[in-house]
Amino acid sequence: MNQQDQDKYILAVDHGSTGLKTSLFSVSGKSIDFEFEPTPINILPEGGAEQDPEEWWQATLKTCRRLVEKKSVPAEDIVAIGVSSTFSSTVAVDKKGEPLMNALTWADSRGAPYVKKVVGGVIELEGYSLSSLLCWIPRTAGIPTLSGKDDIAHVLFVKYAHPEIYKNTYMFLGSKDYLNLKLSGEFASSPDSMMLFWVINTRDINNLDYDDKLIRKLKIDRDKLPPLKSATDILSNIKADVADEIGISRDVKVVVGSPDLQSAGVGAGTVEDYQGHIYIGTGSWIQCVVPYKKADVFHQIASFPHAVPGKYYTANAQDIAGGNLAFLKSNLIYYQNELGIQRPADYPDNIYETFNKIVERVDPGSGKLIYTPWLHGERTPVDDSFLRGGFFNMSISTNMDQMIRAVYEGVAYNTRWMLYYVEKFIKRKMESLLLVGGGGNSDVWCQIFADVLDREIKQIEDPIQCNGRGAAFLAAIALGYQTVADLPRLVKCTATYSPDPGNRKLYDELYDAFLTIYKNNKKLYKRLNRQ
Repeated sequence: MNQQDQDKYILAVDHGSTGLKTSLFSVSGKSIDFEFEPTPINILPEGGAEQDPEEWWQATLKTCRRLVEKKSVPAEDIVAIGVSSTFSSTVAVDKKGEPLMNALTWADSRGAPYVKKVVGGVIELEGYSLSSLLCWIPRTAGIPTLSGKDDIAHVLFVKYAHPEIYKNTYMFLGSKDYLNLKLSGEFASSPDSMMLFWVINTRDINNLDYDDKLIRKLKIDRDKLPPLKSATDILSNIKADVADEIGISRDVKVVVGSPDLQSAGVGAGTVEDYQGHIYIGTGSWIQCVVPYKKADVFHQIASFPHAVPGKYYTANAQDIAGGNLAFLKSNLIYYQNELGIQRPADYPDNIYETFNKIVERVDPGSGKLIYTPWLHGERTPVDDSFLRGGFFNMSISTNMDQMIRAVYEGVAYNTRWMLYYVEKFIKRKMESLLLVGGGGNSDVWCQIFADVLDREIKQIEDPIQCNGRGAAFLAAIALGYQTVADLPRLVKCTATYSPDPGNRKLYDELYDAFLTIYKNNKKLYKRLNRQ
C-alpha cells in the first residue's frame, strides 16, 4: 500500500446493546477518534426487549457529524462507511424504509411460543420434532432456538401478535441492514446477517441463498426478505442528503458489512481456521473459525457463514456478561433509595476502573462466593430463558469487595462452560484466545479468564474498538485497500496473560460448583419464572 492509500479513512459505526459509537479508522485499522451516543433498550413484560430504530439513526447521524466536525482527518479522505450492529435485532419496515414498530432486540423472547409451534411435535427430542430436525439440520446445521430470541422468532411474533404490521411490512431487516438502508437507500442483507432468520441454506459456503422449503415450513413470505450480498460488497454510494448532513463526499461508499459477532472476529484478526476470540460486552461470546459445516443442536452450536466470504465460524453466546457489572452498579451499589448515594458528585469518575482496583485486592475465589450471571436467562450452551442470576454460598463474613470479584469470576465460569462445548465441537483445545470488547480493557479480568479457563489470554490494542475495527476492515477489503490475509498482522497484541497454576485447584472446584448450581436449580427457576 502506498502512502496515498494509507491516508484514506473509514467511518465505522458500532451499534451495541445500549449505545452507538462511530469511530474513524485508517484503512490499515488504526483508530483515530470516536463519538458515542446512548441508545437505551426498553425491557418489557413477558420477555419483551425493544429499541427505537429512529434513535439508532439519529445517533448515527450525530456521531458521524461530530466526528467529521472535529477535523481529525480531512473529510475528503474519508472513502467509506461500514456498520457493525447487534446480531438478531429485527426491524419491520415499509416500502419507504420507515420502521412500523420498535425493533425487537436479541434479548426479546416473546416469539418463543410461535417457534415452538413450528418446530415442536407430539414426539420431541430436546423440544424439537424429528421432522423439524431433519428439515433444518442438513440445510443450516442448526435450528431456531426455543428461547425465541432469534430473528425468525421476532418475525413470527409480529406475524401472529401484530398481523396488521406483518401485512404492511415490506421487508424484515437486521439492525445492521436497517442502518445501511438509511445510509444508502438500498434494501439488502448478507447471509451472515440473515442466518438467525433460519432460512439460509449453508450446504455450500460459496453458494449461500434462501431455502424455499424452510420458508414454507415457517409460513412466512419470501418477498419480505431482503436481497443477499456479500459482507465485503459495496452497497452503493452514500445518499446525497446524508453525505451533506454528515459533511462528507457524496462518493463515499457504503459497504454491506456484518453484525457485531462476525465483525468482532474480523476486527480481532481471527480469520484463519481454528483461530478464536472471546468478546465481553453487554453480552458475550466465544467465536472460532471452522473449515466445515457441522451442528450440535443440543448445545445451540452450528457452523454459520462468516463475514469473510468462503468461511464458516462457530460460536457460543452468553446473554448478559459485562452487563452484570452495569446491573451491580445501578441496581445494587447506586440504587436510588433512602440508603443509596444521592448525589452524582459522590460517584467515582469511572466506576469500572474502581471495580478493577477492588477486584485486584480480593483473593482468587472470592471466599468461595459464586455468582451466576443469568440475569436474562441464557442462550448457550443451554437454551433456557428461565435461568436467573444470584450469589451462592454467602456467609456472615462476605463483603461487597468479594461480591464484585465474584461477578467477574461468574462471567468467567460461564465462559468456561461455553468454551467446553466449542472445543468439543472443533475437537481440539484452543491454547490461546484473544479477549476483546469492553471487558478486554480490564487487566485483572484478563488474568481471571486465563486462570478460570486455564488458557493463554491475549489482550489487543483498543479492545473496545474491535467491532468498529472489523467494520472498517471489511470496508477496506471491499475497496481493495486490504486482503483477508493482511488482517492478523494489522492487529497489535499488547499483553499476554498465562494461567496461574496456584489457582488451578480452587477454580476447578468452584467451576464444578457453578455447574452443580445450574443442575440443581434449573427446575426451580422454571417454576418461578414461567409466565
